Amino acid sequence: LVLPAPGDPRGLPGPGAFAGAALVAGEAVVASGMGLVPEVRTHTSGSGMTWETVLWRVHPLPVDAPKASLTTPGAAEAEAELAAVLAETTATLTRLDVAQWRPELAGALAALRRPDGATDLPPGFDPRARRLFARAAVLDRVLALAGESAPGGAVNTYEAQQRDAALRPLTTACRQALVAACNAPLRL
Repeated sequence: LVLPAPGDPRGLPGPGAFAGAALVAGEAVVASGMGLVPEVRTHTSGSGMTWETVLWRVHPLPVDAPKASLTTPGAAEAEAELAAVLAETTATLTRLDVAQWRPELAGALAALRRPDGATDLPPGFDPRARRLFARAAVLDRVLALAGESAPGGAVNTYEAQQRDAALRPLTTACRQALVAACNAPLRL
């Protein structure tokens, strides 16, 4: 699994059709000399029922792709990095004092506390990977809510930029934690 983002193509083999498609999708899978990029399609029936299907586009990877770019940190390293970045981001946001309560987000925050299976890896992953995935998945949802409520309590452009700058490393660490958890070896 790779979760590339603009400015952070980590895990991609270099420029090419696969890298471009993966960056647009924001997710892809690298396996055995191939790159797979999901394309989600939404369909609506004549009766108004809506469903989604996923089409996987297959791209051959360059034979000379550097192996270093395709490696990801382990779950232990990603967990430590996520904890450190979370502590740093919390301290920075506290210092900036840009928090703001948004009543319209109360329901979404309450939903984050309810177990729904979206924060669980399937059986076979070790406890560290499962814990890392659960923590990163919840943080990812919180960051999405923070993005919706931008600029938070910032009262000027400088504070809004500082808030965004403080959240950016956490977003990156969260994305890398999800990758590390999903790419952790399975226990058989």
